[in-house]
Amino acid sequence: MNAAPGQGAFEGGRYGEAYFRPGQAGEGERIDYGALAYDDISLARLRALGAGPGWRCLDVGAGTGTVSRRLLGEAGVESVLAVDRDVRFLGERPVPGLDLLEADITAPGSLSGQYDLVHARFVLMHLAEHESLITSLAALVAPGGVLVLSDAVDLTSDVTPATPYTAAMRAMWQGLRATIGTDVSWVPSSPQLLRGAGLEPVAAEIHVPPLQPDSPISRFWADTWERSRPAMLATGLVDDAGIDAAIRYLVSDECAALSAGMLTAWGWKPGERTSGP
Repeated sequence: MNAAPGQGAFEGGRYGEAYFRPGQAGEGERIDYGALAYDDISLARLRALGAGPGWRCLDVGAGTGTVSRRLLGEAGVESVLAVDRDVRFLGERPVPGLDLLEADITAPGSLSGQYDLVHARFVLMHLAEHESLITSLAALVAPGGVLVLSDAVDLTSDVTPATPYTAAMRAMWQGLRATIGTDVSWVPSSPQLLRGAGLEPVAAEIHVPPLQPDSPISRFWADTWERSRPAMLATGLVDDAGIDAAIRYLVSDECAALSAGMLTAWGWKPGERTSGP
């Protein structure tokens, strides 16, 4: 899934260091499982917002580049600048109109320019500076353009039935927050944060992919738990047997649970677009 690590004094460093390292075997495949689960939804929303010929786009935390390439190939946008802290996956399948930038977006001045679409998916949830970064990303939107942010929403709660899946998800969120700073508690406030950054009108929606045996999202979560196992164990909420049981639960007909949702919020920069086909 798209990732751009942020700064913070966490025991596991930043996203992509102690956990989810780009150089770790299979990490690109894990990201692609997420893409298979969410890309169609993301592309449908971006196209509904008008992304198409003449649009200049910035894809922040572009991961393996699936959204960037589909914006070019299906939406027909003019150009995409795909940004990630590590671009090794982005350079594997170059296409015309796709430019790459290896940058840490938390560094001042790392991004510049004006874009009709600024898009970031599953990026800000990993960044302690998410609120200030929303303001920075909004500044990159050209007049008449749109900022689109997607991040995870945890759908487990105190009243969620106890299952191996529920225990694993709670341990994952708590463990990743303690080790690398991943925090989804603020995500429902995304529309208000977009308004606070000077964008209007704003709107939002949530998509929850179904958990089915061998589905991309089920394989994504199983792989994510394997890679974050030490952080999950450190919470004391699960043990190794509990994580293994959760993985088996995902591929069984007993599975009756909600995946984490993807909340997508968008807001428009006041003014008239000057670019076009």
